[in-house]
Amino acid sequence: MADPATLLVIAHAPSANTRRLRDAVVEGASHPDIRNVRVDARSPFDTDPSHVLAARAVILGTTENLGYMSGALKEFFDRCYYPCLDLTQGRPFALYVRAGHDGTGTCRAVDTITTGLRWKAVQEPLVCRGDWDDTFVSRCRDLGMLMGAGLDAGIF
Repeated sequence: MADPATLLVIAHAPSANTRRLRDAVVEGASHPDIRNVRVDARSPFDTDPSHVLAARAVILGTTENLGYMSGALKEFFDRCYYPCLDLTQGRPFALYVRAGHDGTGTCRAVDTITTGLRWKAVQEPLVCRGDWDDTFVSRCRDLGMLMGAGLDAGIF
């Protein structure tokens, strides 16, 4: 049996609700039917280029801060962009955003950076916008399951 593929979840989760979203992504990606995927969930502050290089796919999670991604996710990109640039082209990724407003600036900023890295979005960003809604949790669980199942099936 081949080594499991690593799905790296890099999520800024500064509140109880954003931790619920991150945990739902991890739960979905760890579904019992997904057998050949290892989930590695980290804070952006605890993620370095070696983690990105070891992963076959990435899920990015961030809050919307002043119409932009969190400073934590931006700091991750600042540290890891050039060490990963030539070695992770084509890396499949997905993004979820906890947005108090519309998430547009956050998605645009992440898109600019991931386009530069030449990563490949496997779906449109999941933007959990507005007042808290418990359906955000199930939508994030579905996102994790989609990525985990895609890796497990060899689609990504």
